[in-house]
Amino acid sequence: MSNIIRDQRLMWILWPSFLMACVFELFVFALMDPEAMEFMGQPIEYSRHAVYSVTFFFFWLLTGTSSALTTLLSRSPFEVNRCPYELSERPAVCSKEQCDC
Repeated sequence: MSNIIRDQRLMWILWPSFLMACVFELFVFALMDPEAMEFMGQPIEYSRHAVYSVTFFFFWLLTGTSSALTTLLSRSPFEVNRCPYELSERPAVCSKEQCDC
């Protein structure tokens, strides 16, 4: 896979997941105060900024996983079945035709 395609797919994953993590962060902390949160019956002893940051990165990881799975499942049959080697370097078991589509 070329670097341009890889970079493009990486942006398809990271940018929408970043935006959705921002939306989730706004909704969650519009309803909850980080200093009033508890974990297993004990109050969280971190500052608001630490809770905001950790929660944002958790939401970004969660939505990034969703975007990555969507990108993985949207691959075309050509991308899935093509031989990754150049025509001159192909082993005998990889006799698929080359297509510059």
